[in-house]
Amino acid sequence: QVQVVESGGGLVQAGGSLRLSCAASGRTFSTYRMGWFRQAPGKEREFVGGSWTRGATTYADSVKGRFTISRDNTKNTVYLQMNSLKPEDTAVYYCARYSSGSTEYIGSYDSWGQGTPFTVSP
Repeated sequence: QVQVVESGGGLVQAGGSLRLSCAASGRTFSTYRMGWFRQAPGKEREFVGGSWTRGATTYADSVKGRFTISRDNTKNTVYLQMNSLKPEDTAVYYCARYSSGSTEYIGSYDSWGQGTPFTVSP
């Protein structure tokens, strides 16, 4: 069982920036494909972006150009850099390890963190 822990959430003003971190256990972290999701109050959990093989990354249209995913395999950590933040980015942010299937489907991930809440004030 892979343990996943997100951190870095908090309160930021609109237009600001913040970086979230996601640490995962295991000796083969460099082979993990990791996804970021978010869930706003009263809404379903949605795909934000992911870190795939050979350094590839993908993003949801709603965050493309504002969010950047990177990783440091020496620290078993994936990062979500968020810039030009909007109030609609407010949500609990989750990180998970991808298993198989559609990358935007939550059922395609087998290990989830507890989430880190994040609020963007107007």
